[in-house]
Amino acid sequence: MQLSIVVPMLNEADQLPDLLEHLSPLSRQGVEVILVDGGSSDGSVAMARAGGFPVIDNSPGRARQMNAGAWASMGDVLLFLHADTRLPEGAMMAIEQAMHRHKWGRFDVRIAGRPSTLRLVASLMNWRSRLSGIATGDQGIFVSRSVFDSIGGYPELPLMEDIDICRALKRLGKPACLRLRVSTSGRRWEQRGVWRTILLMWWLRWRYWLGAPVEEIAKAYR
Repeated sequence: MQLSIVVPMLNEADQLPDLLEHLSPLSRQGVEVILVDGGSSDGSVAMARAGGFPVIDNSPGRARQMNAGAWASMGDVLLFLHADTRLPEGAMMAIEQAMHRHKWGRFDVRIAGRPSTLRLVASLMNWRSRLSGIATGDQGIFVSRSVFDSIGGYPELPLMEDIDICRALKRLGKPACLRLRVSTSGRRWEQRGVWRTILLMWWLRWRYWLGAPVEEIAKAYR
């Protein structure tokens, strides 16, 4: 298995030192790592390139950036990783084993942060994902290149692109729901308030399922 990790980024200078340190051992082991910048103005691109990582300059938009990284990559399995998400030990082996039986999958998630309620939020996310077969981008979605190509990649939406691609992937097979946990930053939850963020996300998803324009949902999210 040749794995390519695609990381979209936009003004991630605070996250990059830790992210690059996290990804460097994988890169040395032969994993292809591609960062795709959406127009950073904080020195993120120079920092990543100085660390020896290839960076693709692209127009902003997480879905658009992830597609650009995927099309430029060489791997037969693609892993999409947010800049504030870290992989668990044994992740590569777990993905390889999962891909023998599945066409795509995701990890369980742990949300790093001080509020104890973040543990409950993560547990509910994992439970909901396992039950529905829908993953969030925070959970480290991975997919075979042939399947990714067959569905045309991520829909270029300003939000909910992870839900939309999971719906397309579900039609081709159930996901591998790995119990290994990626760790993602709880900064968004802490800044907005945990319960306020929970209610906001459920409300936005509910509007999405009812068919509200994604552009309106994205404005509400911001």
